[in-house]
Amino acid sequence: MSTSTSKYVVSEQPLGTARHIRVITIGAGASGLNMIRTLRQKLTNYEHIVYEKNPSVGGTWYENRYPGCMCDIPAHNYQFSWKQNPRWCTFLASAEEIEQYLCKIYEDEKMEPEIKTSHRVTSAIWDGEKSSWRLKVENLQTKEVFDDSCQFLLDASGILNNWKWPDIPGLNTFKGDLLHTANWPDDFDYSGKRVAVIGNGSSGVQIMPTLQKDVKKLIQFVRSPLWVVPPVQHTLLTDKSHDILREVEMDGDKFTAGQIERFVADPEYHLRFVKMVEEEINDRFSLLIKDSQAASYAMQGLVQYMMAALGGNPRLMKALIPNFSVGCRRLTPAVGYLECLRASNVRVVTDPITEIVENGIKTSTGEIVEIDVLVCATGFDVSFCPRFPIVGRDGVDLRDLWGDGKIPKAYMSVAVPGFPNYFTFLGPNAPIGHGSVLTITEHIATYITTLLHKSQTESIRSLAPSLAATEDFYEHIEAFMPRTAWTSSCRSWFKNGEAGGVVRALHPGSRIHWFHMLECIRGEDWEFKYEKNGGRGEKGNRFSYLGNGFSTKELGGGDKSWYLGTLKEDPRVKDANIGVEDGDPKVGER
Repeated sequence: MSTSTSKYVVSEQPLGTARHIRVITIGAGASGLNMIRTLRQKLTNYEHIVYEKNPSVGGTWYENRYPGCMCDIPAHNYQFSWKQNPRWCTFLASAEEIEQYLCKIYEDEKMEPEIKTSHRVTSAIWDGEKSSWRLKVENLQTKEVFDDSCQFLLDASGILNNWKWPDIPGLNTFKGDLLHTANWPDDFDYSGKRVAVIGNGSSGVQIMPTLQKDVKKLIQFVRSPLWVVPPVQHTLLTDKSHDILREVEMDGDKFTAGQIERFVADPEYHLRFVKMVEEEINDRFSLLIKDSQAASYAMQGLVQYMMAALGGNPRLMKALIPNFSVGCRRLTPAVGYLECLRASNVRVVTDPITEIVENGIKTSTGEIVEIDVLVCATGFDVSFCPRFPIVGRDGVDLRDLWGDGKIPKAYMSVAVPGFPNYFTFLGPNAPIGHGSVLTITEHIATYITTLLHKSQTESIRSLAPSLAATEDFYEHIEAFMPRTAWTSSCRSWFKNGEAGGVVRALHPGSRIHWFHMLECIRGEDWEFKYEKNGGRGEKGNRFSYLGNGFSTKELGGGDKSWYLGTLKEDPRVKDANIGVEDGDPKVGER
């Protein structure tokens, strides 16, 4: 018998009762939109608001609209599993078409009530006494700053949206048009002009073929070589192992009208196509294992492809074909890029830039390349460091933990020690090196929602991963990464642009490996604080959720003998797991 003098009081609510919680999500890109749907599907008795800084939803696909912008994942796989779109026009979808897809989800799912556009979160501070997050939010239209709060804060602000200018002396002295690919002005006319592009990452190689058709002169300044892969539809649709892929009708990179109608008319056929493409993409993780036979074959094939696409030009081959491992930089299906470099109005410059001057770019040779337009395809800040204060326990700011060159560490990429009830989408070390992020974010949402439901129904006030579990996770990451191409000597955003840096962005394994890892909640890795009860103060009682001895599974209209099997036709509500909301009458009052 317990000798405790605490005045523990039995709750009069049944087991399974879901207490009310308030959730705030930052960002209405793909992750934020999917989170709305996941919460609706899996939780009861909650309130959810999404703050989005842009005037519309879509995230990176609202912001990135430079000429030629597209996704490097096949369109039919760059979609949510719960919102299939059989009407994609091209094998690789344009930014405009992806934005339209996300906006249609917003409209079809009637998400407007949960989203406040043109609202930017400017600070988030954990209140340990109240077990809640206190936020400052700015209405970007009215400039009003107001307070808000929630029990759970979900950060879906993304990693590829904080674009950055290159650190080059004299950049702001340039008298021509200075542009960044991630902030492209609507209707900008570049035709007939002398245009320079700095950078050959994904945006740099996508914009080049489009600009080349209309400019007078196009100069690309290249600092590093890169592996360019053949168009994805060519490598997948010629695969001898899958008839369904080979039979797809294409007109260049577009699906024929007949093919689109077949996708629409036969959902089973469409799903088979999607699954086949997905499996082919997932299988390519083996190429990223350093010194593997698959990696060796891939390198040989890519060298031959790039040599042919560059027309055997010795100078271009020396500048662009790497000697580092395949996949050290993200593999880029840059449609038309290599071919456009051979055009008479295109020049590739590998001499380092020393200065930007009023009329052009000065290189290390002393040459001044005169231009009218300077396009910076120089990417994003991918340090994972927040742009506003996120302050957890003991006044610790996440910017101090992850800023100033420090290695950002997140438990399984989704949570941070010392930051209770805070979750991130696509945080450090997520599996974003290959495959679609939309299916990734679906798994993150399910994982987070499972933890929210656990908190609602098990009297948990706050939860955060332990520091010990997170350090063990990163010990494994550091030991595993040398097996991969990502640690080769190349400049990559996976390593925040540092040739010999630590791989910050990627998971130590395949996408399937990561999905598998997130299937279960490892309770032993988490620190829980429980609801106060009676005289037990801060400690709470972890079993107070057991309540009055009854279960929500036996109350209401559900199947009360589900454990004996389910009748084919049962007029009762089949989901016996719906929680009883706070405020429901006690069992004795029913």
